[in-house]
Amino acid sequence: MKAFVVILCATLAGCASVPPWDRGNLAKPQMAFDLNPSESALRAHAYSSREAAASGMVGAGGGCGCY
Repeated sequence: MKAFVVILCATLAGCASVPPWDRGNLAKPQMAFDLNPSESALRAHAYSSREAAASGMVGAGGGCGCY
């Protein structure tokens, strides 16, 4: 029971509402997980096309690069 309470408290500590005036800071490009999302999407497309297999990110495709 104690473990459940500790896990619950740890989980709820991460939940917070962000005021509207602070959301602008979170929307800055420096706060993104991926600094170049277009380049990452292109690399993932090229990788999945070369491998001719479906990875966890995209649907199935052939080796020609088409979906």
